[in-house]
Amino acid sequence: MRRILIVGAGQAGLQLALGLQSHGYDVTLLTDRGAQEVRDGRVLSTQCMFDSALRTERALGLDLWAGQALRIEGVGVSVGGPESAPVIDWVGRLDAYAQSVDQRLKTSTWLDAFAARGGRVELRQVNAADLEHLAGSYDLVLVASGKGKLASLFERDEERSPYQRPQRALAVSYVYGLAPRSEHDFPAVRCNLVPGIGEFFTMPALTAAGPCDILFWEAQPGGPADAFDGIHDPAEHLRVMLELMKTFTPWEYDRARSGVELTDAGATLAGRFTPVVRRPVGELPGGEAVLGVADVVVTNDPITGQGANNAAKCAALYLEAILAHGDKPFDRDFQQSAFDRFWADTARAVTTWTNAMLAPAPPHAVELFAAAGELPTVADRFANCFNDPADVEGWLLDPEKAAAYLASVAPRG
Repeated sequence: MRRILIVGAGQAGLQLALGLQSHGYDVTLLTDRGAQEVRDGRVLSTQCMFDSALRTERALGLDLWAGQALRIEGVGVSVGGPESAPVIDWVGRLDAYAQSVDQRLKTSTWLDAFAARGGRVELRQVNAADLEHLAGSYDLVLVASGKGKLASLFERDEERSPYQRPQRALAVSYVYGLAPRSEHDFPAVRCNLVPGIGEFFTMPALTAAGPCDILFWEAQPGGPADAFDGIHDPAEHLRVMLELMKTFTPWEYDRARSGVELTDAGATLAGRFTPVVRRPVGELPGGEAVLGVADVVVTNDPITGQGANNAAKCAALYLEAILAHGDKPFDRDFQQSAFDRFWADTARAVTTWTNAMLAPAPPHAVELFAAAGELPTVADRFANCFNDPADVEGWLLDPEKAAAYLASVAPRG
């Protein structure tokens, strides 16, 4: 039986661990927090899992919340104008539903399941020296946690990493009491673009106590919405978030007028990070190779909502690669090849799209967003890019392709 060590118990690490376990591999999982600590702790992220990622969970019997989580059926875009009113406002329909499950609920449940099925869970923090000591006992070591010093095992890929600093300041609140948008009668993620300020998102979600909504600011650093540094009181965090909504997205603030409250004491999160792509094969001090997983090696800003989706797809592709490799050594060539497929199939398009969305919208993109308000076909295509990010390269990112696409869908008269 082949022995696998996975460091990190998030979406990718746990999904991969459970997948390998289901195929008879001897898997050990290292994590710095147990299931109950995760469940009772601070929110870990925003997340909206689209159909292509959900399918990777269903294949392993891990989509455990389909009967409880709201089915997200659309993605809407509003663009703020000079009078703090949307000058663009529409919603596109998804071809298949998405869902958002609080990562505290999901990963703690999966961690308990992994242990109940006989998987070894070791609660400990590890550094490179620890992995050096452990690596000789395993056929393959995967690093699925980019926190702390382990990320330094993986060299920055300068060609694929255009940014040297964070591009957004991030702030999240999970809340009860947010009213639905009046423009549509189905659950949708709402993307509010406020030029010069940043982006504000809302999405329906499921937390441990039931349905809720996620409020999420992506503020341009140094701008007026970059206002959460140093706030440690959850109530103050929510107050500032609502005040920014009132000022810059009043159409969204209207949904909160009847009163919203935090879902729990750990329902807020703030921070910032630099988007980066790292080389996937890390080297321990003694020369042993370890393979980076998901956002350890491809860390994108959450503006395109692809973090959890990337993680799920990376876990699925790595699982497939490991199973296909049989009894052969998991050498550097194998590790590089597994990542190369993840990059080609998923991460490259996501990284390209995300980096484009962080920049000011070029004229052709503004034209497309405006056209989507009149042409549901355009709105629907944009919505479904969140499920299939590779599609953006066929129409959204290139001016000539955008013009040709608009000409092909424009009404003929």
